[in-house]
Amino acid sequence: MLTKKECVAMLLAGGQGSRLYALTNQVAKPAVEFGAKNRIIDFPLSNCTNSGIDTVGVLTQYQPLVLNEYIGNGQPWDMDRTFGGVHVLPPYQGKKKSDWYKGTANAIYQNLSFIDRYQPEYVLILSGDHIYKMDYDAMLQDHKKNNADCTIAVLPVPMEEASRFGIMSMNAENRITEFEEKPKQPKSNLASMGIYIFTYSVLKQYLIDDENDPNSENDFGKNIIVNMLKDGKKLCGHRFEGYWKDVGTIKSLWEANMDLLGEKPNFDIFDTKQKIYARNAGDPPQYVGANACIQNSIIGSGVEIDGTVINSVIGSGVKIEEGAIVRDSVIFSNVVIKKNAMVELTIIDEETEIGCNAVVGATGKKGDICVVARNEKIADNTVIPAGTMYDSLNGGAK
Repeated sequence: MLTKKECVAMLLAGGQGSRLYALTNQVAKPAVEFGAKNRIIDFPLSNCTNSGIDTVGVLTQYQPLVLNEYIGNGQPWDMDRTFGGVHVLPPYQGKKKSDWYKGTANAIYQNLSFIDRYQPEYVLILSGDHIYKMDYDAMLQDHKKNNADCTIAVLPVPMEEASRFGIMSMNAENRITEFEEKPKQPKSNLASMGIYIFTYSVLKQYLIDDENDPNSENDFGKNIIVNMLKDGKKLCGHRFEGYWKDVGTIKSLWEANMDLLGEKPNFDIFDTKQKIYARNAGDPPQYVGANACIQNSIIGSGVEIDGTVINSVIGSGVKIEEGAIVRDSVIFSNVVIKKNAMVELTIIDEETEIGCNAVVGATGKKGDICVVARNEKIADNTVIPAGTMYDSLNGGAK
């Protein structure tokens, strides 16, 4: 049996995702639906498959049930392997102590034994809340060619948004000379994508040293990367050209879904050169009624439409009854929108019912995205204004 892998990926998927509000009350952020058939975690897992990386540890913590069930044995991503494959890695109780993951670096530290099983030369660190397609093998080849200790995937962002990211400066040889995590006054707009490749022997020692530092925040951006730069280690940037979206907010999640639409979408999810794989529920085909009208929309499997859908993304198993209108919205799976309801500029979570003649997101301040939590039942004739966060388990409309 093989006992070694060249590169192991560690996917950080345990964050609470608090800026997605009601959408992450009951599921981890990487398990949130996207694009009518996917969940966010499909993108890094599919990128691993397409890049020839077949061993992935998924570090879960917050609300892991749906995510764990979805990943299962990894079969949709060709990761149901006897050696390697995908493994869900929650926090656990050891002989001496037990801890929640205290930070991104601590999460990897607590799973060094998992990595050691495969004796890798390199470790790829990924985030579970980004929408993009990327060839990690090209990044790995850069890392090896540069004889780097760490390689960070980077891309330019608008200067006004730079303070949201880890920002770095690089010289002409793409060697990183400065790095600052979420600076108030950024010196450049070259942002970390939260994707790192480390030479494992170097990373392991830095994780051990970081864990023994009582003043550390146990974070890659704030501690590990900064300490490596301070010690003169070779850190290089891998420039990424393509679509990448951090979907950690309601607005960015809605925008990323809208980016799938149009004749020339900003992000072409139909491009088969780098397929995005997903676990499919085996739903029947869509049904479009005689009075239905659909314009510039993506429709998932098992959907029944007798109403009007314009510029929207409709998840699997959704039912839109006669006279109902859905515009500029993202509808997650198994939602029912009843007769003559109006839904506009809204994200509706799974298993929710919108009653007859209800108006959701179409009144009030235009431009503000409305969100309705999962498992809600909105009564007939209810009006939920634009920008409302409707979640009956946490105080109703806000």
